[in-house]
Order: sequence, then structure tokens, then C-alpha cells
Amino acid sequence: MPRALMIQGTSSDSGKSTLVGALCRIAVRAGIRVAPFKPQNMSLNSAVTVDGGEIGRAQAWQALAAGVDAHTDMNPVLLKPNSDIGAQVIVHGRARGNLDARAYHAYKPIAMQAVLESFERLRAAYDLVLVEGAGSPAEINLREGDIANMGFAEAADCPVVVVADIDRGGVFAQIVGTLACLSEAERARVKGVIVNKFRGDPALLQPGIDWVEARTGKPVLGVVPFVPGLWLDAEDMLPAARHAPASGDTVLRVIVPALPRISNHTDFDPLRAHPQVDFRYVRAGEPLPAADLVILPGSKSVQRDLAWLRAQGWEDYLRRHLRYDGKVIGICGGMQMLGRGMRDPLGIESATECTHGFGLLDFETELAPEKQLVRTEGSLTLGDAPVHGYEIHMGTTTGAALARPAMWLRQGAGEEPRPDGAISDDGQIFATYLHGLFDGPDACAALLRWAGLDDAQRIDYHARRLASIDTLADAVAAHVDIPALWRLIE
Repeated sequence: MPRALMIQGTSSDSGKSTLVGALCRIAVRAGIRVAPFKPQNMSLNSAVTVDGGEIGRAQAWQALAAGVDAHTDMNPVLLKPNSDIGAQVIVHGRARGNLDARAYHAYKPIAMQAVLESFERLRAAYDLVLVEGAGSPAEINLREGDIANMGFAEAADCPVVVVADIDRGGVFAQIVGTLACLSEAERARVKGVIVNKFRGDPALLQPGIDWVEARTGKPVLGVVPFVPGLWLDAEDMLPAARHAPASGDTVLRVIVPALPRISNHTDFDPLRAHPQVDFRYVRAGEPLPAADLVILPGSKSVQRDLAWLRAQGWEDYLRRHLRYDGKVIGICGGMQMLGRGMRDPLGIESATECTHGFGLLDFETELAPEKQLVRTEGSLTLGDAPVHGYEIHMGTTTGAALARPAMWLRQGAGEEPRPDGAISDDGQIFATYLHGLFDGPDACAALLRWAGLDDAQRIDYHARRLASIDTLADAVAAHVDIPALWRLIE
């Protein structure tokens, strides 16, 4: 039987995604063919797979760590929240519709079947499957019909290791409390614990580790140190801190509104990492600061987020920003907001059929049920810089502004390039459906020069991501009992 191990957490953001990614890289170094797997993910950061579907961004990043192409089987159920109580349900990479929490609970038996089908295909294709749980198995209210944590582990007969985040405090209570919330059979399935994000002298932690092992009967298989300076794809949460360059180099000020339903904010990781970019998200209620470049990001609920922008004063701010020669980029939903308006005759995102946009570009968008999911490459019309990325959007945009496209894209080498997006007549506004706009070093530098950074450095963000994966894997390999993990799997 091909082998599998599941990493569950005491909470969200405990380090499940990063630990699975690190173990994927460690397995690859050992010559093991490995695949990541997350039965159910809830995230607005997603990626397009090699088979033309959509999965959570974390699983695409883990596939990169494993050295394989991301596939829809690696995240068979993806939930993309579009309200506080509802989400778009994506199964095997394709949208199946919008369900509220109660309706999705009833849908779980169907979702579990899709999960087990994907898991069996991965087990047949790889030597090892590393499984990531969601949230915490201690969420008692979600135990019935669970497909994301112990429900899956029991159905797949998979051993479990629990990871706990010491950086947020109360790590011993996290571990003991989580295990106490499990059934006897589920506790027996937990084979060990890993403490994550430790800062300080390990000797001072040892009495606590001894206590946990004696209290729970579970071995602590490692204490992973906090590793600063890593550039890893976020599963969902916005980065908490502002990124401001420390050097005295020429700096470009870039701001992005933190929309309530912001999607694919990993688009901006290359800007956050750039040494010449002063980057910040502007959250609700914060003053709108002066900037050289404003980027309207993607959104899972464009009409609601557009209303939020207006309520926060962004419409007047954008017009004033453009009057003073500032630059604006709109990506995906942000592009749609820049047009004359949006129509939603089928009620796909909202009961409101028509919504006025900012009217800064002469086009309009009509939402349609079929989602565009493609990986593309091509070139910017700004200096012909090469660009690559992916499209995830619902709707068709038409209008005179599209006669001045932002770029030319194709899906494959043999395909004829097609226009995408628009650049305003005065050259101040750039709009596109392409996610990953800044990932390519040449495209990023060209866009920063267009925005006013004349001496923009060329930064290879992809190389930084790979280096961060290796640094993380080195830390996990040095501080976790990897042979003990492999014995658990066998």
C-alpha cells in the first residue's frame, strides 16, 4: 500500500501548510516521489492547475516544493467564501455553485466521495502522499460529517501528527486541549506532536516537553525554530505588517486596499519582497495615504467590495490620485471595478443586477456562470516584457478601452496571441485579468518603471521562493526526527 501521513494542527495558521511543504522537499531529496494533498481547503488564494482546474494556493506551493505540477486531485474540495455564511464550492477544480453553511453540511457526503477518489488516484501515482488538515480537529461543532481532519484520517486509515504554534502562546494547553477533544480512536491515531515557530533556548522548553509527553503519551517529534525572512505563499491571511525598504535607494510607494473579499493577494508578494518598494495594505478605517501606485486587487465578491471601497472614500481618492499623475492598476475584479459598470443578470454574485463602476475605463462586464481558468504567457505592451500567470474569473468584458490592450497572451506556444486588458489613453491606468502579473522579473521591473521607478531593479522572486523552501526544509530536517516520521508512515 502506498504510504501517507496527515499533518493536523491545534489551530489555523499553526504551520500545517509550511510543514507539509518542507516534508515534501525533504522527501524529494531522499528520492521519494511525493504529492501534497488537502481534502478540503477554505481560501480565496487559488491557482490554476496543469489539468485546467482550480485549487488552493498552498497546495500549488507544496507541489512546487515536491517538484511536481499542481493537479486538482491535490485539493479536491475548495471553498471560496463570498459572504460570512456562504461560499462557492469547487470540486475537482470546477465550481459547483454557491452554498450556505447549512447546505454545505448536507453536501459533505458527496464531497467526501470526491475527496477519497482523488486520494486514491494520488496513492496510485506516488510513493508518498502528505496530507494537510484544515483548521483544527478540536472544532467540536464540525465533527459530524467531517471530511477535512479526523473524518478523513479515519476513512483513509492515515496516521496523524499534530503541529502546534508556540509563537502565539499557550502551546501546552493547545496540545493537551486538542487531544482531549478527540475520541479515543482518534487520539490513538495521533502518533506524535511537533512544536512550531520556537524562539529561544531549547533547554528551557524541555521541562514542558517532558510534561506533555507524560501527560498525553504522545512523543514530541521535534521543535521547529522560527525562521525569519522566508517568502512562502500565504494560504489565505493577509500579511500583518507593512513592508518598507530599509535602504536609502529610490522608493516607489505602492498601496492596495484590503478588500473584505480580497482574492489572490499572493499577486503582490513580489512587490512586498522588492527592495525599492514601500508596500502596504490599507485596511478599513485607515487614512488613505499618498502613493505613487494604487492597485485594485482581485475580489470574490466584486459588487460588495466595490461598495466597500466607496464607503471607505476610495472613489474620490482615486480621482484625486490620477489628477496628480498617480498610476493605477486593476487586476481581475479590480479591473472590472475600473469600468463603467457590471451586470449580473443571473445573480451569480449578488441580487443586484447592475452596479456602476468607477468609470475610469470605457468598458463594462457581464458575469456568466462559466469560470475562465487558464494558464497563460505572453508579453506586456509596455516594453514587450515577457509575462506569465493565470486567469480565474467569471464574466466577459467588452468596450472601446480594450482597443489598447495591456498585454498579448497565449495558452501555448502554438496558439495565436490574444489581447488582454487595457491601458488608458493617458497611460495612467493599467487593467488586466492576469494573476501573477509581477512574478516575472522583467514584467515586474517594466511595470515599476511605468509607475515611476526609473531605476527599478530586476528581482527574481521565483528563485527567492525556491530558496525559502530549501531554507525551511533545512530547518525542519535539522529539528524534527525525520526517521521517526518515516517509520510512522511505514
